[in-house]
Amino acid sequence: NMLQILAISKYSGAALRELRSATPIAYDELQRGILQIYTNREGFEEAAQAAELVRQYGIAREVKTVEECVALEPALSARRDWIVGGTYTATDETGDARKFTQALATLAAERGVAFRFGVTVESLAVAKGTVCGARMVNENNRKEVLAADAYVVCLASHTPKLLDPIGVRGLIYPAKGYSATLPIVYTAAAPTISITDDAKSIVFTRLGNRLRVAGTAELSGYDLELNPVRCQALTKRATEWFGAAIDPARAEYWTGLRPATPSNVPLIGSTRYPNLYLNAGHGTLGWTMAAGSGKAIAEIISGRKPDIDFAFLGN
Repeated sequence: NMLQILAISKYSGAALRELRSATPIAYDELQRGILQIYTNREGFEEAAQAAELVRQYGIAREVKTVEECVALEPALSARRDWIVGGTYTATDETGDARKFTQALATLAAERGVAFRFGVTVESLAVAKGTVCGARMVNENNRKEVLAADAYVVCLASHTPKLLDPIGVRGLIYPAKGYSATLPIVYTAAAPTISITDDAKSIVFTRLGNRLRVAGTAELSGYDLELNPVRCQALTKRATEWFGAAIDPARAEYWTGLRPATPSNVPLIGSTRYPNLYLNAGHGTLGWTMAAGSGKAIAEIISGRKPDIDFAFLGN
């Protein structure tokens, strides 16, 4: 499973770089790598072993001492006594997924793509072994059936709601995650490298003049209500690491559902219906795998085999 995830992640990184070179897309991107820090010796030693393994598959993940971690990210210096070591992947990138999605939609619309916002797809119509329409409630709150040559279900955690009634198994379940976005008030004390705090499974990412803190996993179905305890835990940890840089009183909280699969490998490819395709179940790595997954499903729909060693559905 790890090799599958590594393969689609590498493929996606290349696809994102290709897109960025071909378009003016901007999304507060930073190409400074990702630093994972460890505050206990056992976790660090396990990470060092994992780094050796992924290097064998072309991922340049380096093991770093405390001094090297602080040299890479001086904003960690105030808490250097907490750190026992880290791992660093220089080729990793960060950016604002929301800005990226909005910018990509604008570019697509300029090239003739039509978006239908405010529409609810209720079910898929099936006849004679193929999908013949998407039943939906349109922008005017009226029933409508939209017919197409091909259909891609990419509804994240909600994917099974369309698949189950037509006999397609999509083993995806919602894992609720949280984020806090805090304004940076003192730039010199704010990190510029994306940092993963392994002990708390929290990620700190610089997005322009904001610091985004994301983490936690809560199995509570499709509930999207903010849990104040989890929100405060994110802000507390951000303050512990980078308190001089941020204003926690102005934190903005958000929660969303990660579309998780039992194997953590996304479901990408064709189904029992010749004109129905899936692109869902990316878990915590949706942003990482986005560009590559989109490119791969486009290749598959076009009848071509993506140039990647990955277990696509229908192969």
